[in-house]
Amino acid sequence: MASAATLRNGWSSLRWYCLAVVVVVLDQYTKFLAESALEYGRPVEVFSWFNLTLQYNTGAAFSFLSDAGGWQRYFFSAVALIISGVLVVWLFVMPRQQRLLALALGLVLGGALGNLWDRMVLGHVVDFISVHYGGRYFPAFNLADSAITLGAACMIFDSLFGRDVDHRTERGLNPK
Repeated sequence: MASAATLRNGWSSLRWYCLAVVVVVLDQYTKFLAESALEYGRPVEVFSWFNLTLQYNTGAAFSFLSDAGGWQRYFFSAVALIISGVLVVWLFVMPRQQRLLALALGLVLGGALGNLWDRMVLGHVVDFISVHYGGRYFPAFNLADSAITLGAACMIFDSLFGRDVDHRTERGLNPK
C-alpha cells in the first residue's frame, strides 16, 4: 500500500479545478455587474474607505506596462496561459495531503483564468474595487486579483508552516 506521501491528487484534483471554475464564474459575474451598474471612472462610495469604481487595465498588476502600445495584452495573455497550464499539471501530480497548497493553486488558477478571459475577449482587465485611506488610493482590482492574492498568501503560509506537517506525516510521526 502506498504511503500518504506518495498518493498523488490525480483525479482528486477535480475539486481544485472546480474551485478555479467557481472563481472564474464569480469574477466574470461581478465584472458584468460592475460594467452594467457603474459609469467608467466615477466612484460610488460604499464606505468612507471603499468605493466601487469601474476602470480598465491594459497592463498587469498596478497597471504595469498599461501604456506600452498593445503588445502587453498578448505577452500577459501568454504568461497567464503558461502559468495556468503549469498549475493544472501541478495540481494533478502534487501529493494529496497538501490541501492548503492545492487550495492556493486553485485560487491562483481561477484568478489567472478570470483575468485571461478579460484580456482575450475585451483587450483589458475590468477592475472595480477601490480601497483608499487619507487621500491615498490602492490601485483598483477585481475578484480574480483577490483570489490570486489570497492564493499567494496561502502558498506563503504553506511554505512557512505546512512543510513540517508533511515531513512528520512522511516519517509516520503524525498518523491520521
